[in-house]
Amino acid sequence: MLFIVGGREQGKALKEEVESRGVPAWYVELWGNYIVVTPPHARVEGLKTPVKAVVELKTELQLVSREWKRDPTPVWIGDREVREGRNFIIAGPCSVETEEQILKTARFVKNAGADALRGGAYKPRTSPYTFQGLGEAGLELLAKAREETGLPITTELMDPEDMPLVAKYADAIQVGARNMQNFTLLKKLGRAGKPVLLKRGFGNTIEEWLLAAEYIALHGNGDVVLVERGIRTFD
Repeated sequence: MLFIVGGREQGKALKEEVESRGVPAWYVELWGNYIVVTPPHARVEGLKTPVKAVVELKTELQLVSREWKRDPTPVWIGDREVREGRNFIIAGPCSVETEEQILKTARFVKNAGADALRGGAYKPRTSPYTFQGLGEAGLELLAKAREETGLPITTELMDPEDMPLVAKYADAIQVGARNMQNFTLLKKLGRAGKPVLLKRGFGNTIEEWLLAAEYIALHGNGDVVLVERGIRTFD
């Protein structure tokens, strides 16, 4: 259930009132709205805090469902807009390895007309012996490429503890397929203050993918872009 209120103080007061009745509640500010969220099965009546609107949904997708927010959500990555009806192209190397490599690639990406540059500073690898990325040095090289080309940069976050560092450099943060259901990471990204590119996991359903986006939105970040990267089958 969603309660739309008139401001931050009312939102916080309503959250406390709902919780005092033993019902879990979250307060978020999304898309110009002040919202208190309760689980879809919860019923709360006779509230004293003023409420502008109540939206009752029969889905676990309380925030990311089109049932209540019918308009598309444009997302800005740097100065470039991701929106419905427009292809947004992000290109770059799987991993940042050297300054020469990333700058040369960034120039090529810009000249080809892409919207943003990607590059991995922290790389999840199947083998523990494979190159795992440059870490902060890689982020610094991405920032240098942005400075030279003007392209926004995106990079993957793997460890929640690295979020402040990655958010310091990146214009958008990628969640890899392996981490789509890393719920600690998703909650942190709700407080990142940066757009999130959420890749679908190898074997996850559409609903599971959307619920991962719900985690991010529920913790305060509505700038989520769903990235379909393909699934694994055994046919």
